[in-house]
Amino acid sequence: MTENSPAPTSAPADSEQLHVFTTIDEVGSIEGRAFGPSTWRAIPQEDIDLYAQLSGDDNPIHVDAEAAAKSPFGGRIAHGMLTLSMVVPHLREIYKVSGTSTGIVYGFNKIRFPNAVPSGASIRVRGTVAKVEEIPGGWQVTLALVFEVEGATKPAVAAELVLRHYK
Repeated sequence: MTENSPAPTSAPADSEQLHVFTTIDEVGSIEGRAFGPSTWRAIPQEDIDLYAQLSGDDNPIHVDAEAAAKSPFGGRIAHGMLTLSMVVPHLREIYKVSGTSTGIVYGFNKIRFPNAVPSGASIRVRGTVAKVEEIPGGWQVTLALVFEVEGATKPAVAAELVLRHYK
């Protein structure tokens, strides 16, 4: 059964948390459903440094405190792609399709980074099921996602994530 109900008492006090939890047999009925926000999760400098090392993106804006302090951001910021990659732990809280044999990230239709995430800042995710399409062996679901930065008016990321859920 599709569930889009208030979260347990651990939901953030400033908003109602909605979930989209459904089964592979009922995923065709979730188009248009809103979900989130997830809980806040910090992106500490240690994660930014590790991502820089793993990805090879060692732009000073991410890893050099002195250089970043002179930038328009006034300090080090998380990589946009690091922020985007945090989608998995956030979605696990607020979106789930059970009864699948497997699920994959098929890709992204659109990605924008309208705001920086300062080192140590917290982000959360909310979204809407934008489109559901039947595909051979399962469903393709497009989620319109927004990554919010705690205390900021503009989101860090706006993206359309395309998932495939197989029977």
